[in-house]
Amino acid sequence: MDETEFWEIVDSTRGAAEGDPEDQADLLVERLLGLDPEAVLDFARHFEARYHRAYRWDVWGAAAVLLRGANEDAFDFFRCWLIGQGREVFEGALHDPDGLADLLDDFDEEIDGDGEDLGFAADEAYEQLTGTVTPDLGLPPQAEEPEGVPFGVEDEAALAERFPALWERFRGA
Repeated sequence: MDETEFWEIVDSTRGAAEGDPEDQADLLVERLLGLDPEAVLDFARHFEARYHRAYRWDVWGAAAVLLRGANEDAFDFFRCWLIGQGREVFEGALHDPDGLADLLDDFDEEIDGDGEDLGFAADEAYEQLTGTVTPDLGLPPQAEEPEGVPFGVEDEAALAERFPALWERFRGA
């Protein structure tokens, strides 16, 4: 599976789920069940690689603005959700996390931002197809610390300063 096919699967399941990450995860499992186990592992590798790429302080800060706070678990689930938003939003967020203010149509704190189930979809599909757990994907482990310059993701003044567009649009000025 190449990168284009990976993103096509992400986009088609997001569209069919009408943006609901839990429904998208269910649809993703269904879609992956139609593939052979090696293709499911390829999908898992693409997902995991992007998950690690998004392990950055600035992305964590954007998550903290959108979620009104983001501990480590919330940030993990946010990164899964971000991948689930598709290539344009994901790459845009990595290029300029504050640019999410323009990339997101809307953000509902009750639904959006938590893509935990998306992170397990490939594992679930692989297990259903093979009866075994997903083997090691052969990717380097995630870095111990997020990439970039650390800052207080709990400091609202710092968040408002670093992410002015996100802050104004989603936290109200």
